[in-house]
Amino acid sequence: VQLQASGGGSVRPGGWLRLSCVVSGSYFRMPVVSWYRQAPGKERELVAAIRDDGTKEYEESARGRFTISRHTGKNTVYLEMDKLKPDDTAVYYCKAAQVDTGFEKKDFWGQGTQVTVSS
Repeated sequence: VQLQASGGGSVRPGGWLRLSCVVSGSYFRMPVVSWYRQAPGKERELVAAIRDDGTKEYEESARGRFTISRHTGKNTVYLEMDKLKPDDTAVYYCKAAQVDTGFEKKDFWGQGTQVTVSS
């Protein structure tokens, strides 16, 4: 299983970006896909998550500005980020947790995509 994150870039405060996480490979079940971010000098933190039953959760500062969604046919999870702030500047990673590969349950991470919010 591989995750490929993309869509980062540089935007001004108040701007919008959409991140994509494309999942490839074979698996039986992928119960939850999440977006994390890590700013310089800070620990990696959860931003948003979506479960295979459609339920979603958001970190407090992301709630109301970010939207996580899942396009099953494209094996892609999106993170739409609106009203971006300088504090949103970070490397964003997608993660698939407890993926049932048929042999084991394992977490997989994408490679990260840089988001920079600056005037």
